[in-house]
Amino acid sequence: MELRQLEYFLAVAEEASFTRAAERVRVAQPGVSAQIRRLERELGAELLDRSGRTVRLTEAGEAVLPYARAALAAVAGARLAVEELTGLLRGRVAVGTVTAHGVDLPGLLAAFHRDHPGVEITLTTATTDRLLDDLRGGRLDAAIVSIGEDTPPGVEIHVVEEQPIVAAVAPGHELAGREVVPLAELRGHALICLPPGTGVRARLDEACAACGFAPRIAFEAADPGMLARLAAHGLGVAVLPRVVAEAHADRLCVVRIDPPALRGRLAFAWRASGPVSPAARALIARARAVPVHSAA
Repeated sequence: MELRQLEYFLAVAEEASFTRAAERVRVAQPGVSAQIRRLERELGAELLDRSGRTVRLTEAGEAVLPYARAALAAVAGARLAVEELTGLLRGRVAVGTVTAHGVDLPGLLAAFHRDHPGVEITLTTATTDRLLDDLRGGRLDAAIVSIGEDTPPGVEIHVVEEQPIVAAVAPGHELAGREVVPLAELRGHALICLPPGTGVRARLDEACAACGFAPRIAFEAADPGMLARLAAHGLGVAVLPRVVAEAHADRLCVVRIDPPALRGRLAFAWRASGPVSPAARALIARARAVPVHSAA
């Protein structure tokens, strides 16, 4: 039995997919499948039910899962103990981020790499909900997420940016000449927004629910730049962080939403409990030194 077999088995069990598990461990899917087959032969039982659209644990797989987690955690703990004893900063740091922000994450990572060239850094983008799940599950060491006033459960945060959320419309739109628009007035407009699971969408949905209506989303996309281009073509009212809307000021009119004033917070987040490698701890300490940028 090899540790990588347990790692691959755990990845498939948590992702319920060989494809996603292969992406997570950065190994070709046939390699993951072959190693798990070897593990099953070693144990004399099938651990995974592959007959459905999603992969599920068999009864034997359910029994093995906690031991696989414990074995991998013990190995991680041993590595941490040696790294902390020797003071070496090596290994890997996995970072995630949302897309709609003005934080100089590349600069932060570049400075960290200059100081710690022995640490491999990986960066992925996803929605806030997915990033938070990956943080809690230990698949990410840290992430920039978009949140409201409350700190999400299971993580600690350092707020790095507070940004108004605004409406952005084409110059010919009926709202184009306005400086401010009440949220309730957007009830009848086709809105263009980020998809569910993102911080901006959560703030919009929460505020609309408080005003007694559901937003009419005509277009949604994960790329904020795409939302701005859709609005510029007159297809609706884009709801965006102001920094994104103002980046397209040559073809969009920015309108403040108030009342209620919508604001989003960007935070550097990390898991509140569980083992943290020295490399991840060093990156988190660097990120916590980033000053908060608050836009009026």
